[in-house]
Amino acid sequence: MKSDTHPVHQSQLLKRMLNKMPTEVAESFTEEQLIALNKAVGGFSWARHKVDLRGTISIWRSSYYFVILWGRNRRELSRFEKQLGQLSVAFIITLFLLGSALLGLLLLYLLKSAMGVDLFPNFSLGIWTWFKANVL
Repeated sequence: MKSDTHPVHQSQLLKRMLNKMPTEVAESFTEEQLIALNKAVGGFSWARHKVDLRGTISIWRSSYYFVILWGRNRRELSRFEKQLGQLSVAFIITLFLLGSALLGLLLLYLLKSAMGVDLFPNFSLGIWTWFKANVL
């Protein structure tokens, strides 16, 4: 390796890989090649994330780990990843709009019932009765 000024030289994974190569081959890589090689083998720097939560949860006899990373995406996305991201955003917006509409309808129903308006005689969803018994 040329110099140790770039963060790629701090990658333990990359160091182990280069140590397994013949010295003349390991020293022949350029900075750009080392960076690309580090990214290709998964040697990313996780310290750059704004949120980095890692932990372990024990449930019954099993132990599960979780990792939550949140930060700016600095890598190129594949076409599939871009489409999946757009689909996820569309799904979340649809859920939000659907939930908002249902909440709005519920509030309108409760308001109608509180004012004593009966749209369909001898028919009730039972929401107003439940609301009066449990909330009011």
